[in-house]
Amino acid sequence: MTHLPDVRYLTGFTGSSAALIVKGTKLTMFTDGRYTTQAAQEVDGANVEITEKPAAVAACEFAVEQGVTKLGFDPGMTSVAGLETLKAAVPAKVRKNFFVTVSGVIAELRQVKDEVEQEKMREAAALGCRLFDQVLEEIHVGATEMEVALALETMARFAGAERMSFETIVAGGERSALPHGKASGAKLKRGFVTIDFGVVLDGYCSDMTRTVHIGAARKGEREVYEAVLDAQLAGLAAVKAGVTGVEVDTAARQVLEAAGYAEFFTHGTGHGVGLEIHEAPRLGKKREGSRDGNVEAKLKAGMVVTIEPGAYLPKRFGVRIEDTVLVTATGCEILTPTTKAWIEL
Repeated sequence: MTHLPDVRYLTGFTGSSAALIVKGTKLTMFTDGRYTTQAAQEVDGANVEITEKPAAVAACEFAVEQGVTKLGFDPGMTSVAGLETLKAAVPAKVRKNFFVTVSGVIAELRQVKDEVEQEKMREAAALGCRLFDQVLEEIHVGATEMEVALALETMARFAGAERMSFETIVAGGERSALPHGKASGAKLKRGFVTIDFGVVLDGYCSDMTRTVHIGAARKGEREVYEAVLDAQLAGLAAVKAGVTGVEVDTAARQVLEAAGYAEFFTHGTGHGVGLEIHEAPRLGKKREGSRDGNVEAKLKAGMVVTIEPGAYLPKRFGVRIEDTVLVTATGCEILTPTTKAWIEL
């Protein structure tokens, strides 16, 4: 394993270079001299080997020395060039059929959060909610999207966030119709402002979106907002252990279809969250050839997912409302309970 969130999940190591070999119940982690002290402090449950070679190369050589005849790797996390490097680390006499693809083993384990992980995610989500309440004061005509994002991110760091979960989205006016409209130098005007952001606490991400309005609503704007909110509430109501991502997506999407906005909902209803901002499972329509999560798999208690329908009207405006929720046996716990009522600034 070379995907660092997987390594962290299994060992606690937070460095930027590592490879982990799992053989039976024995874990051996390889990293370089920069992390000698850090690895000794953080790693639990694995032997640590400090190497001057690339960590993955040292891991492959170790596997051969241990008599391993087949070594699994995740093709979703290993590039073609990376695989060639691994092959070069193995003697030619054992190279044939040595590497085998093993997809998503750790990713599947990471989907269901234990009680410690759940509490970390509650704390990260709660911090995000507090930040949203504070950043509303920064949203006004004339402020730039970048200024609002900077204020939010500065507040987050002062509040103890390790970093943001992803590049903060602040998109106003026509730019709110961009689902991933990252903060720009555009000045805010009367109209919608979409804010999508998250923070990281102790490695775990939060994620939430709220859409607010500067000034009084124009014709049709409130109608779209209410339709998206109804869709989001329908998605939340559909979440519980045993339902599929397709079923949750359908519940939200049908509301927008009934309201006449189906064509403007251009993405899935949600995704898993954890050590990474986008994890399995995926909540959306089935897509042929997709490898970003099985939408037909059933949700399990302990999974943490987002519910985030939206409607994006090109050259006009967009609305998205997103909560992060913990799946339970009978429903879900909303981790981001900040108000979703119409906010007019």
